[in-house]
Amino acid sequence: MSTLPHPLELIDRERILQLLTEHLSDAWASFDRPRPQEPQLAGELLQRLTEGLPSAPGDPEASLADIARVLDASVSPSRPLYSAYIGSTGLEAGVLAGALANAYDVNLAAAAGAAELLENQAIRWVGEFVGYPVADGAFTSGGMTSNLTALTAAREQALPGSRYEGISGRAAAVYCSEESHHSVARAVEVIGLGSRSLRRIPTDEYRSMRIDALTDALAADRRTGVVPVAVVATAGTTLTGAIDPLAKIADVCSEYGVWMHVDGAYGGPAAGVPRLAPRFTGIDRADSLTIDAHKWLGVQKSCSVVMLSRPGPLERAFAHDERYMLHAGVAANGVDRTLEYSRPVRSLKLWLAFRIYGAEMMRRWIDATAQHAQTLAAALVANPRFELLHEPALSVVCFRHLSDGDLDEHNLQLARAVCDDGRVYLAPAQVDGITCLRVCFMNFRTGADHVRELLDVIEELAETV
Repeated sequence: MSTLPHPLELIDRERILQLLTEHLSDAWASFDRPRPQEPQLAGELLQRLTEGLPSAPGDPEASLADIARVLDASVSPSRPLYSAYIGSTGLEAGVLAGALANAYDVNLAAAAGAAELLENQAIRWVGEFVGYPVADGAFTSGGMTSNLTALTAAREQALPGSRYEGISGRAAAVYCSEESHHSVARAVEVIGLGSRSLRRIPTDEYRSMRIDALTDALAADRRTGVVPVAVVATAGTTLTGAIDPLAKIADVCSEYGVWMHVDGAYGGPAAGVPRLAPRFTGIDRADSLTIDAHKWLGVQKSCSVVMLSRPGPLERAFAHDERYMLHAGVAANGVDRTLEYSRPVRSLKLWLAFRIYGAEMMRRWIDATAQHAQTLAAALVANPRFELLHEPALSVVCFRHLSDGDLDEHNLQLARAVCDDGRVYLAPAQVDGITCLRVCFMNFRTGADHVRELLDVIEELAETV
C-alpha cells in the first residue's frame, strides 16, 4: 500500500535535486573566471522580494530559481577578483559536506555518536596542519566565538570561580596589540572585564606588538594589584596581515604566568606553509589558538576552531549539570566544553576538504595567494602612480593611487568606482590615518594573470575619478 508524501515533504524529490544540481553547476562555472560586471535583479524579482508572508504553498522550482538569481546577484568571495575582505573561497567540498550536514542536522550539544569522532579528528588535523599540539578544542560559529571561548577559559584560570561569583570588583586585564581584531575587545566585554580593562599595546615599524611595551604593561598592572588574564597575540592582523612576535610573547607569558592566546583566525593556516612557517615560530607554545576555516582554509561560513594545548580548561569554564541533559557516566556532553548549545557539525566541511584535497595541495594554494601579494607589491613599487603603504606579511596589501588634490577623497572615490564597475571587488581602508585601497588574496581561483588584471582595472578607473 503506497502512502502519500507529507505536505511538508517535496513531491518530486528527483526533479528538485536535478534542478539544484543545475543551479550549483551554473554557480561553480561562474566562479571559474572574473565577470565583466555584477548582474542586477530583474524588476519582477525585486517586486517579489517586497511581498508579505506566503500563506499558501508555492512552486518549489520557481522558488529555487529565485534563490539562485538572488545569490548570483550578491557579492560572493568565491570569485577570482573578489579581494575586499578576508573571506572563504567556496571550496566545492564544503558545499557537498554542508548539504549532507544540513540533511542529517546532527546536534553536537549532547552525545551524537560517530559525528563526535569526526569532529575530534578534524580538530587534530588542524593542529597537525599548523604545528600546534592540540589536546582539546571545539568548532564554533566564527573567530569572535572562538576568541571568546578561549578568553572565558583564561578568565576562569586567572580568576577561579568567576563564572559563579563574577569578577566581584577584582581588577583584571587582557593585553593585545593596537592592530588586534575588535572581536578581542568584544570578548573582554562579554566575559565581564569591560573594554577599559583591555590594554592595547603599541606596535613597531612592522606593525607587530612591542615586547618592551607588553612587559611594561604587565609589570605596571602587577604592581597595582591588577590580575593579568591573558595576552592575545595576533597571527595575521585583518588590516595588514602583521604577525606579532609569538616566541617572544610566549617567553613573557611564561615569565609572568599568563595565559597566551593566539588569534590566528586569518593568518594561522599560513603556519602550515614551509616558506611562511618561520614567521609563526612560537605558535606551538600558546595555551590556545583560534583559526577560522572559513577564511584561509577555504570552506564556507561558518566554520571556526578553537584549540587548547591541554585538556581541562574548557570544562572548568563551561561544564554544568542539567536534568534534561544527563551525563553518560563520567563522560561530558559537547556543550560542557563550549559556549554554544545547539551546534551543527561545522567540522564536516573542513574534514571533507582535507580528505579530498590533502594537506599539501592546500599548503600550495595558501603559499600561492601569499605570493600574489608579493607580486602586487612589487608592481606597485615599480609604478610611480601608486604608493605601497606596507610590506605584505601575508596576503594583504594596502596602497593608494597618487593624484592631484585630496588623496584620501580620491582613493575613497576610486574604491567605490571599482566596486561599482563590478570587475574587481575591493574595499577602502585606513592605515595610519591614510585612506587607501586594500586588497586581500585568499581565493585558490586567483592566478598571477588576475593580479595584473586587478591593477589594470584600478589604473583604468583612476583616470575617470
